[in-house]
Amino acid sequence: MIPVLPEFDPPTRVLKRAQYEAFAFELLDGDVRVRNESYADPAAHEYCVRIRDGVPHSCSCPADASSDPPCKHRVAVAIRPRILDLAVQMRVVADGGISSSGDDDTTDLPCECEQLSEALPCWNCIDAGRRNLSE
Repeated sequence: MIPVLPEFDPPTRVLKRAQYEAFAFELLDGDVRVRNESYADPAAHEYCVRIRDGVPHSCSCPADASSDPPCKHRVAVAIRPRILDLAVQMRVVADGGISSSGDDDTTDLPCECEQLSEALPCWNCIDAGRRNLSE
């Protein structure tokens, strides 16, 4: 996946808020619901980030509609490539295509299972599909 942050060029303030605020993400047929758990009433701070061509294209928040640089919700999705990648894969599946797994030119991370107990595989092995939690 191509990093989208350089094309966004978010202001430093927006980038910092996208990093430290307590966002929760939910996949929605190729888009992402972003909920800001930093507020007392998180449901009032929940917005839909629309993904187009692998990039957080727009957000339903008032800040995205009223300003030129991307909002913190779009940046929060852009700086989390795993969330963005899953949203893109979900859109492919929702559109009737086939999700491609393992052909994204990335290499599998090395096994770190020996550092854990025998009953628990490392995340790298789970993510790569070499092991699962039920083994």
